[in-house]
Amino acid sequence: MTEQVGRAADGFQADPVERVAFIAVLAFVGALQFSIAAANICLTVALVAWVAVVVRGRESVEMPRFWPALTAYAGITLISAAFSLDRTISLIDCKQLVLFLIVPLVYRVARGERALTVANVAISLGAAAALFGIFQYGVLEYDNLGRRPQGTLTHYMTYSGILMLVTTIAVARVLFRRVDRTWPALVLPALLVALTLTFTRSAWVGACVGIALLLALKDRRLLAVLPVLAALFFALAPGQITDRVYSVFDMQDPSNRDRFAMMRSGVAMVEARPLTGVGPDMVSRVYEEYRDPLAVKPMNPHLHNVPIQIAAERGLPALGIWLWFIVTLVARLLATIRTTRHPFLAAAALAAIASMLAAGLFEYNFGDSEFLMLFLVLITLPFAADRAARAR
Repeated sequence: MTEQVGRAADGFQADPVERVAFIAVLAFVGALQFSIAAANICLTVALVAWVAVVVRGRESVEMPRFWPALTAYAGITLISAAFSLDRTISLIDCKQLVLFLIVPLVYRVARGERALTVANVAISLGAAAALFGIFQYGVLEYDNLGRRPQGTLTHYMTYSGILMLVTTIAVARVLFRRVDRTWPALVLPALLVALTLTFTRSAWVGACVGIALLLALKDRRLLAVLPVLAALFFALAPGQITDRVYSVFDMQDPSNRDRFAMMRSGVAMVEARPLTGVGPDMVSRVYEEYRDPLAVKPMNPHLHNVPIQIAAERGLPALGIWLWFIVTLVARLLATIRTTRHPFLAAAALAAIASMLAAGLFEYNFGDSEFLMLFLVLITLPFAADRAARAR
């Protein structure tokens, strides 16, 4: 890993500020899997160094082609906040839009071979986080729904979402990279075990969809291994885990019933305010007013569904722009995977999107800061990796 960092940095040793920016990006990608505070510090350093590089070199700031859709989504979010039921709360919540600067940062700083190093750091630190989660389950008795493995993060949902994304990177590396596949192959079992032990069904669904997409992209015949893997899982997994899997299909499960009720509550919010929504971070504050009669919990912080949450919070135009962002991104990645020198990065990004969308039907992962940070890094890396080749 040290050698890879060194090789990636060799091309800009003459510019210590750019070197600082790249090292800060690596530290940021690693830290966000353990501490949001440390990740924010590293991200701030990286952004400041990036701005210094751009200003000092009088560079024009280049963006990947999905950037206009992402900025339009930020703009419609600010409009929604301006028409919010409580502007102050909504405008404060809009600070998360600053995270979108991760895209131009990574696009400029992680060019060429450096993109591979960023992916390697994500896998390596993800493996360490996975081992800690396994330790929590096996030794510290984080082994039930009331006490789940969460690594060093603040919530098991965030931890499982991060593991889901890192798993897609590792699988993509094994399938699409012709060299240096030993390390991701070795850590992949730990990632899968840790993800399983979180008891988080949305992340399980997302990981399954992402892995299935990667197998199909590589060779559709590989999909035949999925039933075999499923059989091994049910044969080897603890009873608590298999019971949790069966609960996905149990319509009488309280959390399942509550999720359907939340969706109906979200639809009611959209019907009441279709253009601008109730405002960012306002769903929890108006939930009681729109609460479905069949809801299980009296309150919920969000609606556990990305499209419904966006439409309820920010309005139908915001949902349309977000879908434009996703479609544009997928189209560019499908074009990139056919021409890039590093197809595993494009495959990993496509799998990350599929995982986010699948898990996002049951969890508002796009609004989770740690998850969003890593997601933005992953979808930018394929385009950053190709920048050096285009320049040559």
